Amino acid sequence: MSNPFFKNYGPLKISEILNALNINIRGFNHNDKINDIKDLSSSILNDITFFHSKKYKNIAIKTKASFCITTEALKRDLPDSCTPIIVDNVLVSTSKITSLFYPDSTNDDFDESAKDINDTEFKDIVIFGKNVLIGTNVSIGINCKIGHNTIIEKNVVIGDNCSIGSNNIIRNTIIKNNVKVLDNCVIGKHGFGFFPIQNKNLRYPHIGIVLLEDNCEIGCGATIDRGSMSNTIIGKNTYLDNQIHIAHNVKIGENSIIAGQVGIAGSSIIGNNVKIGGQAGISGHIKIGNNVEIGGGSGVIRDIPDDAKVMGYPAKNIRDFLRDNK
Repeated sequence: MSNPFFKNYGPLKISEILNALNINIRGFNHNDKINDIKDLSSSILNDITFFHSKKYKNIAIKTKASFCITTEALKRDLPDSCTPIIVDNVLVSTSKITSLFYPDSTNDDFDESAKDINDTEFKDIVIFGKNVLIGTNVSIGINCKIGHNTIIEKNVVIGDNCSIGSNNIIRNTIIKNNVKVLDNCVIGKHGFGFFPIQNKNLRYPHIGIVLLEDNCEIGCGATIDRGSMSNTIIGKNTYLDNQIHIAHNVKIGENSIIAGQVGIAGSSIIGNNVKIGGQAGISGHIKIGNNVEIGGGSGVIRDIPDDAKVMGYPAKNIRDFLRDNK
């Protein structure tokens, strides 16, 4: 995972990790150090990862992580080079360990560092409206416009020839070239990740970012959450209509068109050249192939292969849907 914004407080001793989880494991040196926590696919030697669902066993068997937070039932799907750390609740345990490495990743209060653009280096290179605020660790390319009352909070990179509309809040985001973000969007805040524990909620850290690739357009009122453990990505030349919600870790391919009021739940992967009709809902942790068309108002609850056309709830082949609803 590319993580340019959140400070990693590692390396941590494995003993610190085990203490945080209130468990004890014998058979290795508790002074061994772990550099980072990452997802299964991006972990490398001396990283720790997590494995919570059989759905990811084909990725788990290839992980290069040294340690993995998992369950007794799933540990056999890990490679011999990866030491399992057995817990009762993988995601809660992962949240605790992520907070050790990245203690600043759960705080999404307003950016106190933001100041009027007239008091920044950008006043002479950006065309901007009234009441524009800019936070720390922000860069903006050439030929960009920012509308009224927009706040570019900390940790944002904006490329060349971008247009950012009015009343937007953006943080923890990389925006490539020739991107348009229309009005009233919130991009890069943490996603809807928490766990109820003893009458309170444990917030899941979000250490990923939002990446908007070249030539995207983001419609009015869109909300795009930053990734939790990986990044949320909108591919090149993909257009989002108004009132769309993209949850954490979602990855949308190139040249896709998504109509208004669509919601895509966390960690789902959308292919290239996909068309999604208005008010469709995409469940989490599913994969939609390339060249797929999804009818408006559909509910997608399982994977969809390349070149399919589906509609309805649950979404099914459009010919079957039309036959069943004559």
